[in-house]
This record gives sequence, structure tokens and C-alpha cells, in this order.
Amino acid sequence: MKRMKCALALVLAALVWALPAGAEMIFEGTVTSGATAAAVAPYGGMVDSLNVQAGDRVEKGDVIATMATTRVYASCEGTVSGVFGVEGDSVEGVSGRYGAVMYIEPMCKYTITATTEKAYNISENKFIHIGEKVYLCCTADGSHKGGGTVTGFSEDGASYYVEVNAGEFCMAETVGVFRKSDYSASSRIGRGTVAATKPVAINGSGSIIRMLVENGDYVERGELLFETVEGALDGLYSPGSQVISEVSGIVASVDAAAGASVQKGEKIVSIYSDDALEVQIPVSESELSMISVGQQMTIEFAWDPEQATRFDGEVTRISYLNSAESGEPSYTACVAFTPDNTVRLGMTVLVYARDAQ
Repeated sequence: MKRMKCALALVLAALVWALPAGAEMIFEGTVTSGATAAAVAPYGGMVDSLNVQAGDRVEKGDVIATMATTRVYASCEGTVSGVFGVEGDSVEGVSGRYGAVMYIEPMCKYTITATTEKAYNISENKFIHIGEKVYLCCTADGSHKGGGTVTGFSEDGASYYVEVNAGEFCMAETVGVFRKSDYSASSRIGRGTVAATKPVAINGSGSIIRMLVENGDYVERGELLFETVEGALDGLYSPGSQVISEVSGIVASVDAAAGASVQKGEKIVSIYSDDALEVQIPVSESELSMISVGQQMTIEFAWDPEQATRFDGEVTRISYLNSAESGEPSYTACVAFTPDNTVRLGMTVLVYARDAQ
């Protein structure tokens, strides 16, 4: 510490000789910030990830955090129809009015409702298994054949359903259902009627923040259809799931951790904006007459005058409150300047005060 003070004294002495014309005195100051900017949650929900920590530098437009979304995927292969929801909509509101956010018309356009009443009379043909592959043949003349998969049972268990995935049939046509591809009588497990497969309703919860499909789109099973978030959005406005920095500066604090639940408008990250960075210098009582608001200053960021980095500054305010704990009263003056990305909070600088002309 003593060596640093001696070095500083020598530097100050050298600078006195090297001061630009009109310079009166040198102050030692510290880079600080007069205010912080807040990056807030665009809607209520959970913070999914954070990309910054205290002390990091960010630029305007950087993604500093993301909000968690619920992703809704296609439950079957087919064509999207009846997209009733748009970004910003409440899922519950749309579903209450239209029955679903959207529908998918399955690629498998036929469904057969069958019973074991006409099954070949052996015990094993009375037991139908969900997911088993079956073979279909019309009972009229056998001209229509295909295949399908058992997908479920009626509530009373009296009927079972077959989703047709191969072959062409006529609506309301009666078909036999077989376990073997040779359509042998002993493998017949029932008979049913062909009907159109109902469109699949797609729903969710919360508010739609991103819609990825539109009417007429073909989708695969498992394809992402839309994303939702908790709570309500502002009308039909979707802000997206990313939290963007609106200023360039230094992260002051991270106020919400990943996984935390936040309300709309709640602060996630605080940033010392470049626009708010300033240099604070202590001014003794005897020096107050030599400095004034509006006075032009030169701020220097290096001890070596030959390698100095300088910025223009201006005194914006001088405190009326004594900040010295003991000894001669001291007042804080703030000097505004425009920093670059080499400037960091807490840096010690030299400030040249000039005559106000």
C-alpha cells in the first residue's frame, strides 16, 4: 500500500508538469454507475436458463435469459386442419369456443368398429390385444383388402377399434377382421363397419406464445406444433421466450435463478448501463470553488501519460452532503462520460479539471 501511494504521488507530480494548457488540478476518481437497468420477465412463468452472471458484459440485443415453455407435439401423422388459436391466445379460451386449438386429420382415414360376435369359434379368438396387427377383407365380394392395428376398446368392452393403415374401403362397408394374412377362417377375430377416422383434437394449457403450423400443413407424429406459457399475455401480442438486454453494460446482479417462478414484469437481471456509467471524485471543501456543474473534464485510465487512454467528461452534479468520516469535509462530484468495452466498474482513474471559460 505504501509503495502504491508513493507511486501515485510520483505519477501525480509528473502529470502536473504534463497537464494540458488550462488544466488546474488532478482528481483521483473511481468508475461507478449512477443507475441500473432491469431486464424483466415478459410474462409469468418459470425461468428456464440464464446466460449471464454478475460482472459479465452484455451488449444491447443479447439474450440474457430464456423463459420455460410447454411444447405441444402432434400425436399422430396427418394434415393440420382448423387452426383456431393464434399467438397470444388463451388455450382454454380457444378450446372452450372451438373444442381445440387445432385438429389433425390422421393419415389413416378409416376406422373400423368391430366385435367378436362373428369371430371363428375358438377361445383364443375372443381375446383381442391392443396394438396387434390385423388383416381386413370386405365381406361382400372380398375385393377390398387391407391391414390395420387394434387401437382400443369401447367403454363397455363390447367393441374394439381398428385403425386402417393399408388398403382402400368404402364408407359403412362391412369387413372381416383376421389375424393371418391368408384370411383363413380360423384366424377371423370379428367383423366390423368402416367409418371415417375422426380428426384428432390438439389442446394444451396457458397462453400460446409460438405457433409453428398452419392449415393444410402435413405433420409427422411427434412434430412440434406450438408452445405455450403460464398465465395471460397482452392481447394477441407474443413477446417470445427470450429475455433480451435493452442496453449495453455490465451485469450488476442476477435476481432470479434458473428454475425460479416469476411474475410478469419481475426483475430477472440488473445491468449497469453504459449510459449510466460515471466517475466519482472526492472534492475537498477548499477545492469546491475550483469545480462546477457543467465543467469539462479529461478522464485518464493509465498511469503512464505516454500510453494513456483518455475520455472527455463533464461534471453533472456535486453532492451537498459531506462524505468524509473525519478530517476536512469532502464532497462527491460525478463526471459523466461515454465508455468503451475496456472500461470496468471500480477502475481508478485520474481526472483533469479545466477552467470553465
